[in-house]
Amino acid sequence: MRQMAMVGFMQAQNCTNLASSWRHPESRTDFLTADYYQEIARVLEHGKFDLGFFDDRLSMPDRYGSDHHHTIEHGIRCVKLDPVVTLTMMAAVTSRLGLGSTASTTYYEPFHVARMMQTLDLMSGGRAAWNIVTSLNDGEAANMGHAEMMAHDARYDRADEFVEVVKGHWDAWEDDALIVDKSSGRFGDGNKVHRLDYKGKYLSSRGPFTVPRSPQGHPVLIQAGSSGRGKKFSARWAELVFVAYHDVAGGKKDYAEFKAMVAAEGRDPESVKAATIAYPITAATQMEAEDKAAALLKLPLEIDALSLLSEALNFDFASKGMDEPFSDDEMAGIQGLQAMRDNVVKRTGKKNPTVRDFIVGSGRGKPRVDMVGGPKQLADKFEEWFVERACDGFVISATHVPGAYREFVDLVVPELQARGLYRKEYAGPTLRENLGLAKPDGSARWR
Repeated sequence: MRQMAMVGFMQAQNCTNLASSWRHPESRTDFLTADYYQEIARVLEHGKFDLGFFDDRLSMPDRYGSDHHHTIEHGIRCVKLDPVVTLTMMAAVTSRLGLGSTASTTYYEPFHVARMMQTLDLMSGGRAAWNIVTSLNDGEAANMGHAEMMAHDARYDRADEFVEVVKGHWDAWEDDALIVDKSSGRFGDGNKVHRLDYKGKYLSSRGPFTVPRSPQGHPVLIQAGSSGRGKKFSARWAELVFVAYHDVAGGKKDYAEFKAMVAAEGRDPESVKAATIAYPITAATQMEAEDKAAALLKLPLEIDALSLLSEALNFDFASKGMDEPFSDDEMAGIQGLQAMRDNVVKRTGKKNPTVRDFIVGSGRGKPRVDMVGGPKQLADKFEEWFVERACDGFVISATHVPGAYREFVDLVVPELQARGLYRKEYAGPTLRENLGLAKPDGSARWR
């Protein structure tokens, strides 16, 4: 029976993806300690989640007013720890939970990402996943020593080459290349370790690669591109896709269209899992959950939305009045998350939205509270999305940690398990086994 995938969405920082979450009365504040992340990992593994995943960017939000003071003062995603180092702490206290990290194709080098992620995969026994992103704002460019950010589509063109290089290195070692025979003195089979010698428009990399294959072959590839170019990239490369569908009807349509794009790339659509973002707020009863949602809606500040919009769209929202429309040139010049820009136009019905329209239309103004209820009510909603083929699983975004994950695991997961929609035990020790993904045959490249 088809089983839903489940991902815990995290930030290695002072808040969840909800910038105001650090102000939640139940949020832990020791986010600079290993124990903080290890407790999250234990909760997710207890709930049989496929993956704990870290989103990441290479700068703090300082695009608004070209200044970082408001970011620090209000705690707007200003702390960003290295996600891979943090994941190693989580790996140490778990044995089945997948471990996903973001790494940029715009400012990192492919050999470095290949080695880093394959090492995490080996050290965790085959549980790593790489979230492939193209960096999107000027703050990241400046931090990484670049005068300006690459244009949107060019970033994806470079990313295509980047993934070709990374996968090429991951496949350089055949599964049985290592011998390690002390009596004969033979360490490995030199004919089963291959040099890449890649040369492209943007990137080149020689090899040989220095990290052997892991129990699952190599890390699972995650992507979340939502622009037209981003979806094409996902259809070509991704094994797990993060999406943000807003309702079941629209989700079914977008899901079917994306799976068709995967098929058009010559890939099996069932080999790519699409997980939509969900913001569950649960309690023992519907009334208690609604009280929690009402309290949550009081936490965000307007500056949170303005700062995060400036970061995501790479446009200084402090340069415009709240009710001043964007010009045609300003709309066309947005080189950040273009899908967010387009969704605001679609949802507001305005070709030239105002700053206030962007706050409302992007959903940055207040938390989503469309999944609120007791265990049965939430399980009904998850079942509808899954059974109607609007997704293959869910990316659970917590309102506070670790409490929101614990409530979901204790209350909603048992209800989903009772309905036969969600695993009671892990399928195996590797992330690929638990996601139902085949182990890649790296040696096929060299035959």
